[in-house]
Amino acid sequence: MEDYAPSRFKMLEKIGEGVHGYVFKAIDLQRQKPVAIKKVALKNKFGNISLNTLREIKTLQLCQSEYIVSIIDIYPDLTGLSLVLEYMPETLYGKLRNEVEPLSRQQIRKFTLMMLKGIEYLHNMGIMHRDIKPANLLLSEDEKLKIADFGLARLHFPKDENKVYSPQVSTRWYRAPEILWGSQKYGPAVDMWAAGCVFAEMLRGVPLFSGATDIEQLALVIRTLGSPRLNEWPDINLLPDYDKIRFPKAVGIHWDNLFPSCTHAVEINLVSNLVVYNPKNRLTATEALSHDYFQ
Repeated sequence: MEDYAPSRFKMLEKIGEGVHGYVFKAIDLQRQKPVAIKKVALKNKFGNISLNTLREIKTLQLCQSEYIVSIIDIYPDLTGLSLVLEYMPETLYGKLRNEVEPLSRQQIRKFTLMMLKGIEYLHNMGIMHRDIKPANLLLSEDEKLKIADFGLARLHFPKDENKVYSPQVSTRWYRAPEILWGSQKYGPAVDMWAAGCVFAEMLRGVPLFSGATDIEQLALVIRTLGSPRLNEWPDINLLPDYDKIRFPKAVGIHWDNLFPSCTHAVEINLVSNLVVYNPKNRLTATEALSHDYFQ
């Protein structure tokens, strides 16, 4: 880490604000290219080294994929660290909010493919992202999609059955049901649920489940998918918060009715194989990539 950075990078404007810091657009004077500079705190509110910051840096340094945003440099500044990242002018969130130009079928397929390839890469590296959502999927000018924001990323050890993770992760609308029911022993399947929700949102133009609280979020999932059945998800009654609240019995909504504009059954089939209660029954990223939708 060198402290030449402030003279090498010319700050332009603030372009974003995440959970863990501000993002600015800047010019890399050495390469004459725009970059994004994310300012992150080195210490948390208790004065300890911020684990989220360390995880984000470590993940970005580990990952070399065309579907993961790349880190160019790191330098210390007055408040903590500045991460210099490749500049991406848009997010999938911004694209979805553009009502004038809704996404075309080709764009949806292309973005879903790139998102799944990025997730497959992470899962093969043993990394759970834990915050897949449209705002964390960045788009270049030529519409390449890359996964960003690794403040919640964690290494996953499938052989360590006692490993516990925080249930306070991922943005509520994209949070898997096992986490909503308080599970601390979850795996990469939480990213697949989120990916299914993002794909569904691209197809529908509006989020699949947009609860204002965790309980409302679960109620929306149950109303949509129907009440979970023990024969389909035997472990459900082992989840810490499963018995804490009773929801009315629901039969669920037929997928076709949730996607009235979808003429292709393969799109709905892919959603229905990702947005599944039992994490063991969700497609993995590799399985999703070989789905008929992409053939």
